[in-house]
Amino acid sequence: MLFYSYFKTLVGKEITVELKNDLAISGTLHSVDQFLNVKIVNTRVINEAKYPHMFPTYSRFAPQRGLHGLWGR
Repeated sequence: MLFYSYFKTLVGKEITVELKNDLAISGTLHSVDQFLNVKIVNTRVINEAKYPHMFPTYSRFAPQRGLHGLWGR
């Protein structure tokens, strides 16, 4: 519950999520649930040259099992 409470304080703020495949996505945290699944809006990929197929989009969903790290700004 400690992590869930902390992530709830980040809703509406700019965050960066690093996935287990080393893909880093930045955007605004829209929601988080008790399983630490996150929904991010206004997303963009940090290293676009390495991941050209991951174009900017309005919304992305990242399940907790795929997360490597999550940072608030």
